[in-house]
Amino acid sequence: MRKLLFFSALALVFGAGCSAKSDVVRLAVAVPLTGDIGTEGQGIRRAVELAVEEANALKKFPFKIEVRAFDDRADPKEAVSVANIIVSDPAVLAVIGHYNSGCSIPASQVYARAGIPMISPSSTNPKLTQQQLEPNWTLPRSVFRVVPTDDVQGSFAADFIIEKLKMKKFCIVHDKTPYGQGLAEQFRDRFLSRDGVMLSFDGIATGDRDFKALLTRLKSLKPEGIYFGGLYMEFGLMVKQSKELNFKAVFFSGDGSKTNELFKVAAQAAEGAYLSITGIPVEHLASAKSFLDKYHAKFSGMDVKPFDHFGYEAANIALDALSKAGPDRAKLLDELRGTRYEGILGMTEFDDKGDTKNKIITMTRVKNGAFEIVN
Repeated sequence: MRKLLFFSALALVFGAGCSAKSDVVRLAVAVPLTGDIGTEGQGIRRAVELAVEEANALKKFPFKIEVRAFDDRADPKEAVSVANIIVSDPAVLAVIGHYNSGCSIPASQVYARAGIPMISPSSTNPKLTQQQLEPNWTLPRSVFRVVPTDDVQGSFAADFIIEKLKMKKFCIVHDKTPYGQGLAEQFRDRFLSRDGVMLSFDGIATGDRDFKALLTRLKSLKPEGIYFGGLYMEFGLMVKQSKELNFKAVFFSGDGSKTNELFKVAAQAAEGAYLSITGIPVEHLASAKSFLDKYHAKFSGMDVKPFDHFGYEAANIALDALSKAGPDRAKLLDELRGTRYEGILGMTEFDDKGDTKNKIITMTRVKNGAFEIVN
């Protein structure tokens, strides 16, 4: 009887804050798995699965780690629905996601209410983490991210254009999403502060496919360049249609457009376009060689997407914290706040908002159908 009571108590302690089944712990991956940017979300899912497979193979934990992937379809309402499903599973201890800032911001509040840490590998709107410092935020600070924010990236692009390219006259377009509009506004503010001239500031809708009327109007303004805040589909179509209109402005965008999927949309028209990317492109990151080798071995024929290594790093940060805190949401959250993790991104630490202290941005240019580093 004593032995039975002892092992019953041990099981209760071990399972507290984790799940009804103490031999299984889950990481949720919440990203778009279908639609225009489903390819990007699928890449992050694969990277997280790779990290978890490695952890299980090393037998680092006295329980099995599982990955559960959820499709938020890049839709904020669907993201909230997905988040509510995730928090209802007591075996889920952390969330890797979401991809879009527009999904991450509302979903993060659901996770915070449940005390589940969320680590975004790609959402860059400053509001995602800044909201946790606002007076009306009464929830635990549970949001983290491993990528620099739009204010860093937008400012970097403006400085690059002014200082390196000596260009001054720009039209700015965005897709009205928290990511795209936020990035465009950050670029605008820095560009104007550097005496750049903004000829126009326009919004489009995600899903739009015909931009010729807009581009014809912008062409009449005779800009040197077009800066677009948004994702690769709309950017690629704009670049392609601008060539058809013989519109010779140089096109610029951010990390949401820097993906090989861009070439499927814009083809040769993408040549000469500039794309900034958070961190260093994985193909140029020496510390990511082992990750790339393992990724290609496991997912033969699959391209590594721009945020896959961030997803891999986010998962490994969660797993490292789990190895120290045990299967308890609250303890895991405390452990993540003090993160000092040396991985493929270098040393990752989070500030009081949950933002990474790594602020590296890289500018690339399309040359011969590939992204060439130019800064």
